[in-house]
Amino acid sequence: MHQPSPGFLSRCLLAGLAAACMLPAAWACTRVVYHGAAGQVITARSMDWKSDITSNLWVLPRGMQRSGEAGPNSLRWTSRYGSLVTSGYDVSTTDGVNEAGLHANLLWLAESEYPRFDANSKPGLTIAAWAQYVLDNFASVAEAVAALQLEPFTLVTDNVPGERRLTTLHLSMSDAGGDSAIVEYIGGRQVIHHSRSYQVMTNSPHFEQQLALNAYWQQIGGTTMLPGTNRAADRFARAAFYVNAVPKDPDPNKALASVFSVIRNVSVPYGISTPDEPNISSTRWRTVFDHQRQLYFFESALTPNTFWVDLKALDFSAERGRVLKLDLGPNQDHPYAGNATPAFQPAEPFRFLGLPG
Repeated sequence: MHQPSPGFLSRCLLAGLAAACMLPAAWACTRVVYHGAAGQVITARSMDWKSDITSNLWVLPRGMQRSGEAGPNSLRWTSRYGSLVTSGYDVSTTDGVNEAGLHANLLWLAESEYPRFDANSKPGLTIAAWAQYVLDNFASVAEAVAALQLEPFTLVTDNVPGERRLTTLHLSMSDAGGDSAIVEYIGGRQVIHHSRSYQVMTNSPHFEQQLALNAYWQQIGGTTMLPGTNRAADRFARAAFYVNAVPKDPDPNKALASVFSVIRNVSVPYGISTPDEPNISSTRWRTVFDHQRQLYFFESALTPNTFWVDLKALDFSAERGRVLKLDLGPNQDHPYAGNATPAFQPAEPFRFLGLPG
């Protein structure tokens, strides 16, 4: 493969930073995938947002009837896999894992442009259920990518709840084998980046440019210098270095500690404000998923404890499984500690935000 010259990478870096400076602060999230000893895989993400995003944890069994919530021309399916998800505004799946070990995450991407949707389009899928569609239907990244390449739906977006701003997101996926994929909509067309090496995703610029920026920092070397701001390109460089620099300890608890340290390193301190950028987003919560042990860890910025949910102890069956909810409270301030699996309570499922009709 042709290696870009240092001069080219420097120009990419300057162009990317200039573009990033012109973009409004929004979901400044980070997602990393750790490849450990003996095939261990751990995925972590942070959720950064300027206000309470009303997140709760939900257990969703197999056999649920779904609608793309895009009016009469909506995609419809039945969930093949049960899942544990973290909601956004209780109208969307922003992060989640399924019983097969597939993890899906939605992060902000201001450059996103989605295709036109009308009565003649392929069936519509609300962006609020994009991650859920993947979790419901696929066991691996490769399986999901093969299906998404056929473009079975038209992705439909709408304003962020309570705001006059279009929801612009990209999707990341990782699985128990360590495979990874990033799905974006650039210029109205779906673009899929699929490789085990794509361990990190942040926000702007789009993923191809982000890789070029990171190549510049890789030439410098993380032990020499790493960018330290909370901008997406800087967080990408730090996460890409640290997720591969931390030890690959065979002890799963030590490996977990390393991954937590990486995602905390790229988080934004709670309540931070920048005079020239009043909408800089604080990290509100973090999730870390151990794909092999099927443990989903959750950490809120406003509680002193990290807790976990054991997927192996959940009943995802269509016959006996029930929709369950763990109420995290306003700003996710309800404290849980240790194994919180027994604390879930039966609940009516949330409805995905979509078009009327």
